[in-house]
Amino acid sequence: MRNIRMEKDIILYYGNPAGYVSGDKAVVDPLFQSEELNAFLSRQKDIGEVKWTDGVYDRLVNGQRDTQELTLLKSCRVWQLKPESDLRMRFISLADFCKEFGEPQMSDYQTVYDGEVETNNLEALYTKFNIDHPPGYTAQIAYYTEKISKNKDWELAGIFADEGITGTSAKKRTEFLKLMALCEKGKVDMVLTKSVSRFSRNTLDAIGYIRKLKAKGIPIIFEKEGINTMEMASEMALCFLSGFAQAESESISRNVTWGKRQSFKSGKVSFQYSRLLGYEKSEDGQPKIVPEEAEIVKRIFRSYYSGASVRKIKESLEADKILSPTGKQEWSIGVLQYMLRNERYIGDALLQKTYVVDCLTKQTRKNNGEIPQYYVTGNHESIISKDLFNLVQEEIARRAGKRKVAKKAVKTEKGKYSSKYALTELLCCGECGTQYRRVTWARNGKKKVVWRCINRLEYGTKYCKESPTIEESRLHQAIVTALNRLDEDKADVIETLKAGLRLAIGSQDDDSFNEAAVQNRIAELQSVMMDLVELSSKSSAGADYFDAKFEEIAAEIKGLQGQLGEHQEQTMLAQNTQARIHELLYTLEHIDLSVKEYCDDVVKGIITKVVVLSADRIRITFDNNMEMEQELLGE
Repeated sequence: MRNIRMEKDIILYYGNPAGYVSGDKAVVDPLFQSEELNAFLSRQKDIGEVKWTDGVYDRLVNGQRDTQELTLLKSCRVWQLKPESDLRMRFISLADFCKEFGEPQMSDYQTVYDGEVETNNLEALYTKFNIDHPPGYTAQIAYYTEKISKNKDWELAGIFADEGITGTSAKKRTEFLKLMALCEKGKVDMVLTKSVSRFSRNTLDAIGYIRKLKAKGIPIIFEKEGINTMEMASEMALCFLSGFAQAESESISRNVTWGKRQSFKSGKVSFQYSRLLGYEKSEDGQPKIVPEEAEIVKRIFRSYYSGASVRKIKESLEADKILSPTGKQEWSIGVLQYMLRNERYIGDALLQKTYVVDCLTKQTRKNNGEIPQYYVTGNHESIISKDLFNLVQEEIARRAGKRKVAKKAVKTEKGKYSSKYALTELLCCGECGTQYRRVTWARNGKKKVVWRCINRLEYGTKYCKESPTIEESRLHQAIVTALNRLDEDKADVIETLKAGLRLAIGSQDDDSFNEAAVQNRIAELQSVMMDLVELSSKSSAGADYFDAKFEEIAAEIKGLQGQLGEHQEQTMLAQNTQARIHELLYTLEHIDLSVKEYCDDVVKGIITKVVVLSADRIRITFDNNMEMEQELLGE
């Protein structure tokens, strides 16, 4: 019975998910009921009861189990122009229709669908009813029901029509696979289908299934092409027809892709709310902030900027039993990294981050410039300020680009960001500038934690002769004392920072550089350059004349581009300075600096550097570039 097996509580019958096990009960689709499967289930010691339930196969294929997980369906009625209607009425806009034929009349239309669907999205509905008709689409289903009932030698085994699913791959076509399973069990003697393209738009899939059914003596009748697969000469024609069907699918895929790209180009932004923490869809269809979730998003960004690693943030969220965007108790590193880089949290949207490489396999690839991307600003309300977002992007780049300071192959080589100890990033040698490393000494069964210059650890006194070894307890106590001193002057420090912020904002407001005018001048000069190129090909003037003009214009363009780049760099620097001041003000106003014990989180949030000056003194640099020397007490 190796064709029937269990994989992670899923019962696989010849590769098809026939059911699942929940506790001591097996829930199985009666579609697969057979002596073979019954014998397999009876041999499973952990299964006490078997429940045969319709629709289990469909739900498993769609990643669902219980009926409670099923998507809530919405009522939908679709009208379509009658076959005998004027062809000119088709494929034109409503405005053109009204202009040519007047207001639409219900007498020209027929109801082709009156049932339930899983979406209200008009583009998805159009695809569903225009490309892959769902069950209940009367134009075809009524036809085949009537056709089979009129033939006294035929009995209807079922109608199998996949709802809005592409025919390029059989894997996701649950109704198609259900038909194939019934054929395998000998419950179907003949298959009727409208055309090859309805059967499969993938040449290999089509030929493979046709051969499999042919071997069982089951003919497939393709009505449009007039082909019966049991006829010897039909397979060659099928190869060609399947190829045409595949080409048709590729054409449809290109049309859909073009439509999406035009939508991107016009700045239309779609949201996957189920995967985006902090937002939900409002009544007007626009993104709306969920306050409780927004606080989690802010916590993640502030934690990362304060020095916490992604793994530490993950552990913190899980410890507080905060659920992930998809409702899971366990957070993934990838989800957090994606959130920290997601521009949607500042109200913007970068469109076309990925693209489809192959319409058959549906393979997608990250867009690294192969096709245009579009950046939409101010699309919706932001959760994170642009200042904090930009600082986090800087921090991501800083951690990723950390230089290696340890040349030997040791376990704690500093080529990678570490958030375990705040001082690993901050403490450095006053003599050679190299970072310090935390070391545990063991002597006579006693352990002692100290910090030592990496150069001294690896090369002795070759490069760094005088750097001292500092006991961790002395170092921690000195930092606590410095924080307490800062707390005493907190009010003055905050006022100084606010004055600095006002000064930074004022200097930007007084900026007389006209960026738009410079860009316009560059465009104007480039246009003149092109005119000169055209003129030089027609003029009798010497080449030297035009060469001189080209050099003159090119020099001016280069100078203007230099000014523009310098100004943009200065603007970015000023904005980052403002952002850092904002964040430091927030930290000072929300963190208690009158601490009694050393705390890594406080140190990460407010200190940028600690330099070991001697065995008894360190210099601490705070986020506002304020420096303070502090004595190391005790020995």
